[in-house]
Amino acid sequence: AWSINNETSAIAAARVIHTDFADNFVKAKVLSFADFVKYNGWLAATNAGKVRVEGKDYMIQDGDIVEFMVNA
Repeated sequence: AWSINNETSAIAAARVIHTDFADNFVKAKVLSFADFVKYNGWLAATNAGKVRVEGKDYMIQDGDIVEFMVNA
């Protein structure tokens, strides 16, 4: 896990992990921590419609869990 400041753009957050993540950014899957716990993980939260897809300009919010999708 990597910590970033609140209101950091998705692409800037991706760069914190690795420059290649930012350079090859496609989209970000975002789920709140509260929903992650409530639905016991990504799969059930996705099935419940709680996971959303965001672009590079999305501003990360407190409690967001993000899966970066990159062009490999």
